[in-house]
Order: sequence, then structure tokens, then C-alpha cells
Amino acid sequence: MKKLIIITSLIFIGCLHPLQAQFTQVELFTGFEKTDFTLYSSYSINNSKTLSLNTLAFFQKFKENQEFDEIGIQPTLFWNINKNIALGPSIYYNSFAGYSERLSAKFTLKNSRILFVMVPTIAYSEQKNASYAEVLAQFQLNTPMNDKVSLWFNGQFLTIWDAFNKHSRSFQQLRTGISFNGHQIGIGLDFDQYGPNPIEKTSFGVYYRKTL
Repeated sequence: MKKLIIITSLIFIGCLHPLQAQFTQVELFTGFEKTDFTLYSSYSINNSKTLSLNTLAFFQKFKENQEFDEIGIQPTLFWNINKNIALGPSIYYNSFAGYSERLSAKFTLKNSRILFVMVPTIAYSEQKNASYAEVLAQFQLNTPMNDKVSLWFNGQFLTIWDAFNKHSRSFQQLRTGISFNGHQIGIGLDFDQYGPNPIEKTSFGVYYRKTL
């Protein structure tokens, strides 16, 4: 099943190639505890740019605790109400939780140095036959040193609550590094929590990020 999902995702992303890419970002994080690969892309699908297709795909593999290995794929169709607010449905597959149907709102604040994004979601899990709530937040701050080099700080935070009252999954991912000609490299720290009585995992490592 995992191979089928990965192949389907690659075909899906490949079908998007003819569209004009507005934003594609890949990140590889690796440390003593785990390796994490993430791809995120956003494409406008109409001339007025009121509709966009956002795709998130990630693979997380622990070096020893393989029961926490995780794959996730999520395409979301957003209606961009204005430059700050968007709404849209998505279908999400996760190797832990199976398939779910979701409805998300996206709030974005940005300028040349700061980006803040918050995405609250309500969803229905096919595997658990129950609803859940999720909040994802992202923060980026860059400080230019010259025309080619800048310092970066990135944070990504997630929390998921089954039936809106029981903790299921959370993480906090922190990155700080230097960007040179669009290539960002630095150190990272991940905190992962699993289950209603959270099992906690901490991972320190290095990361590489590229925006295409």
C-alpha cells in the first residue's frame, strides 16, 4: 500500500509539471535519531490566481524506533479569498491514520523578511470513523547579510486532537541556518509527541532546504 501511495503521488506531482510553478520547496533533515524528507508546492490553476493547488508530501524514518516511521501525502485545493485568507478541501493519507477528508482555512502574513502561516483544519478520519481538529503554524525570518547571503530561522508547529478533546499527534520543528544563492543549510531540532499520553521523541541534526 505504501508503494502504491508513493507511486500515485509521484504521478500526481508529475502531472502538475505543465502548470507554472509559483513555489516549490524541498527539505532534507537528518540526525542521529531520524531522517525526514519534505516536499511542499503551490501552483495557481487559473489566470486570476484565485484557485491554487497546494501539495504536501513527507517521509519520516527513525533510525531505531521504526514503529514511528511515517509517510504523509496531502493535496489541497485552496480558494484564495484575498492575499491573506484562503479556504479549501483536501484528501490526506497518513501511514498511521489512513485516509481523511479535510477542510482547512489558511491565514498568511508576509513581507520581504517575515512569513507567518496558520492553517486550522477540521477533518474526518476513515480509519478511526471519527472527527478530529488540527492546527499547523509556520514561521520564517530571514536577515540579509549581503546580496547573496542571509541568515534564516524557521519554525513549524503541529497539533492534532481526536474528537476535538484527545491528543493524537504534535510536533515542533526548529531550523536555523544560512542561505547562499538559494541553498539553505544549517542545524535543526525536532520534538515529536505521539498518543493521548504523549510518547516524546527528540531529534537533533542538520538540514538542507531549497526553494525552486
